Amino acid sequence: MLESFPFASYIIRNFHNVPRIKSAIKRVEITERNRVRNRAWKSYIRSARNRVEEAAKAGKPAEDVNKALGEAYSKIDRAVTKGVLHKNTAARRKARLSKMTIRIAAAPVKAVKGKKAAS
Repeated sequence: MLESFPFASYIIRNFHNVPRIKSAIKRVEITERNRVRNRAWKSYIRSARNRVEEAAKAGKPAEDVNKALGEAYSKIDRAVTKGVLHKNTAARRKARLSKMTIRIAAAPVKAVKGKKAAS
């Protein structure tokens, strides 16, 4: 019976007590499907955060940083609507992202050996 399900190989590989009841097998399948989807969304969020950080550290114009920040906010908000993140977690991540960009933008440019810092 178990071999007829699409996630049968995953179930057999990763569970010592393989479920025998049809509803339990279905729950394992749904859990695996959600895990894969959640993992992808979290990856999208990390990538968006890294793009914001890179734009801020590279000293790109404020418009570019704000555009990347808006895209990151959008990804985070969509993850909340998909049920990947809790709304408070999303608010915390957006606040930290905003704080990080402000801190990086306000940081003074370090001087390179033998050269003066740009003013």
